[in-house]
Amino acid sequence: MQIRELDIDVTVTAGAALCPLQDGEPEVTGVIKEALAAVEQARARRAPFARFDKALFGDPARNLAIMSGLSAAMAKGELVLNYQPKLDLRTGTYTAAEALMRWTDPERGYVPPDAYIPFAEETGHIRELTEWSLERALVDQVALSKAGEQMAIAVNISSTLLTDAAFAARAAQLASQSRAGLIFEVTETAIMADVDLAIRTLEMWARAGVKISIDDYGTGQSSLAYLKRLPANELKLDRAFVKEVTTSQRDRMLVKSTVDLAHNLGLTLTAEGVEDDQTLSVLKLMGCDSAQGFGLCKPCSLIDLVGFMQRQKESAEPLVRGDRRRGPSGMVS
Repeated sequence: MQIRELDIDVTVTAGAALCPLQDGEPEVTGVIKEALAAVEQARARRAPFARFDKALFGDPARNLAIMSGLSAAMAKGELVLNYQPKLDLRTGTYTAAEALMRWTDPERGYVPPDAYIPFAEETGHIRELTEWSLERALVDQVALSKAGEQMAIAVNISSTLLTDAAFAARAAQLASQSRAGLIFEVTETAIMADVDLAIRTLEMWARAGVKISIDDYGTGQSSLAYLKRLPANELKLDRAFVKEVTTSQRDRMLVKSTVDLAHNLGLTLTAEGVEDDQTLSVLKLMGCDSAQGFGLCKPCSLIDLVGFMQRQKESAEPLVRGDRRRGPSGMVS
């Protein structure tokens, strides 16, 4: 379209829902809500069209019950942070760990993050959850220090919080209390939603001593023009590019080019989704700085993390081989 001599690209996203009959008349209100939900489902898949998927939409009553229970879970201590350590491939040591929220409800049992994080983002509860995560991470970091482990802790920051000035200030205040350092992981997509505002927020966090990590790199839509402007310290390469790096020449080329890009921009590169020693060796040869994945250590409790770190120190070899060292999950570590 042309508006005031400007060419504007316009795209259309459509959603459809079946309209049931009630007493011979169409039930309009419900079907409009479902059609609007279908539009959002299409946008989430970056598709031009979607039919309403009831399974994907879930049970609204159940979703409301989950969100109601979430705030109570924080007060009751049902929420905990698990940690997945990150291996520095240059030194063969673990110097950082990613914090991952876990919720075990007395009635529902384990509630996976996918069951409540999206709704927390929609309802605004994500700020409360993230602030709790930051506060808990600081407490756990002190416990690690007392156990002789100085580890930076990475916390995932939702896209909705990058534009929340009050949260940004609170996060900076909390980060300034960390002695071993905090890392905020944000996705490409989150930054691209409002680049200028995101950069201002990231710069404020950087001034507070926070290291910025661009998570799931390669799956979003960022451009080099924006990437060079970000006050970032690290790129985390999505597991999609890592899982076949030992068998796919194309994937190896993509990984190597991303490593070179990161280094040329003064960033480190961490490979996610490492499952075995062969993948680890290939990534190290390509110049990756760090690695993370189930093949090294599954997410584990704070106590298990301390035990895992102590076992690493007892071993003479910096990198794993065979079956000699196992993480708290029983996986090869």
